[in-house]
Amino acid sequence: MSPAAREAIGRAVVGRERELTLVLAAVAAGRDVLLEGPPGTSKSTMLRAITEHWDVPFVLVEGNAELTPARLVGHHNPARVLQEDYSAENFVPGPLVEAMRTGGFLYIEELNRAPEDTLNVLLGAMAERAVTVPRVGTMKAEPTFRVLASMNPFDNVGTARISDSVYDRWNRLAVGYQSAAEEADIVARRTDCSDAALVADGVALTRATRIHPELRRGSSVRGAIDLVAVAVELQRIAPDAERDRVVLDAALLALSARIGVDEASDATPEQVITEIWENHFFSAPGGQRRARTA
Repeated sequence: MSPAAREAIGRAVVGRERELTLVLAAVAAGRDVLLEGPPGTSKSTMLRAITEHWDVPFVLVEGNAELTPARLVGHHNPARVLQEDYSAENFVPGPLVEAMRTGGFLYIEELNRAPEDTLNVLLGAMAERAVTVPRVGTMKAEPTFRVLASMNPFDNVGTARISDSVYDRWNRLAVGYQSAAEEADIVARRTDCSDAALVADGVALTRATRIHPELRRGSSVRGAIDLVAVAVELQRIAPDAERDRVVLDAALLALSARIGVDEASDATPEQVITEIWENHFFSAPGGQRRARTA
């Protein structure tokens, strides 16, 4: 991987210089990568940028209890089997076989939600770079085939512990939230919003959810993107509305489903968001009230 190629891929990603370089090094070396970090931290963006530069497919799979080995590998068309019996012609490839045949990147979101028997099939394909399908034969992967996955280490609902044997197959990279400036850049790009103050408010409110003592889960940058997009439309619909109230309404709409209140707290998501909004707009360090933004 040349410096020029690294620079070209980096233009599609905000920040993440170190992480992108490490992922590029791993996939260029023929290795599979596990990205561990919260949602909305540009994991899939980095991988899509690499596949677009390499001109190989990006095959996305959501890890969940329904991701059975048959769904991952593929299955025979039942209607054709009744008419023709089993054959290679009536086999419908799943995402794993599709990525292997086309030399693409198979990206599994939330790997630790997938069933254990599915992980065993996946690990076998990673080790052998091939998969054997009954009545079809052995399918070998193209050289650019890679398996990449993500995990959210802070979400335990519906997840299973990943065993050491699974971890042993991956190169693991921990990915955290980006800086406020980088998140502001992402929001501005995704919303086409030229109001820098509004973008800064949206990012600040969203980032505050990640450190609030009554929340066990804060919002990713996707919350800030939606907050700003909604606020822009609210300003168009009601141009005379107070700006800080517009931001509050947009925050309640964009963030309330993305945060998780701690089980020990009696607060509602709306109460926590309103408190964060009040602290941002009307309180400065030391408890001094500051003027509203025009």
